[in-house]
Amino acid sequence: MPAVIPAGLIPVLLLVLAAEFVNGWTDAPNAIATVVSTRVLTPGLALVMATALNIVGTMAGTAVAATIGKGIVDPETINTVTIAAAMLAIVIWSTLAWMRGLPTSESHALVAALAGAGLVTAGPQVLQWDGWRKVLIGLGFSTVLGFGGGFAIMLAISWLFRRTPLSRARRLFGRLQVFSAAFMAFSHGTNDGQKFIGVFTLALMLGGVIPEFRIPLWVIFLCALTMGLGTAVGGWRIVHTMGLRLTKLEPYQGFAAETAAASAIELATRLGIPVSTTHTINTAIMGVGAVRRVSAVRWGVGLEIVTAWVLTFPACAAIAAAATFLLRLLF
Repeated sequence: MPAVIPAGLIPVLLLVLAAEFVNGWTDAPNAIATVVSTRVLTPGLALVMATALNIVGTMAGTAVAATIGKGIVDPETINTVTIAAAMLAIVIWSTLAWMRGLPTSESHALVAALAGAGLVTAGPQVLQWDGWRKVLIGLGFSTVLGFGGGFAIMLAISWLFRRTPLSRARRLFGRLQVFSAAFMAFSHGTNDGQKFIGVFTLALMLGGVIPEFRIPLWVIFLCALTMGLGTAVGGWRIVHTMGLRLTKLEPYQGFAAETAAASAIELATRLGIPVSTTHTINTAIMGVGAVRRVSAVRWGVGLEIVTAWVLTFPACAAIAAAATFLLRLLF
């Protein structure tokens, strides 16, 4: 950790960590929701595994962190006020969604908030098309590959194990789901865990602490541990919505959903595409449930989740823009 961080930068960095903490409430539980809801692991064990593998995942690469830190808004045209306003918007919006038990996409909240704050700071030229192109591709990854992958894997399992007694299938996939949940937690770290690391590093660069966009190791650990703490404090609400309210899951279904979601996220990560883990695992759960029968998915709950996704972009952009105006008046 650097010897000296300017006093004026500390509140900005604390806001980044606050957003990462809220990310632990609303997004990181995606990695453990299905394995807890199927009762394969206890919440405590699942949390320990998710936290540890999220940390490992964040150290597996920095392509997504670079996209967020340099590819969404032009770092040369914004300042630390822009970062602070964007993080404040994420905290406000995600906390409101968490109070309703809705899993929001911190990926979309982050890019929308950065855009809203950046537009007020520097105008339309602040937006970086290359990064936004990856965000749009990420929407396809999370929705199409999530639902389609979950549906396809569940179909394959149903056919391959069609003559296997249910009790035996439960035991087998109960063991396998530990590995699929671990894969999901790792992939969450490689993609979602990197996003706020990128913002934290960007704030350090704008604050003059580091000369260029290069991610220090201590930033990775600090952000990953903050996210894990957020999951421990408030993650159960989202686990309940996704694992228990959306559709009733058996271990083999949890395995299918986690494997599909984690595979899609890993593919996106290797391409440097920031993808919504919330969208991916939710649509994978829907795809898995739809194989059994369409009515097996509680589409009313799904509609609530989709509504929260759709509102995330305009809400976070508007809150961030308003926060930027306010902070510029105050400071």
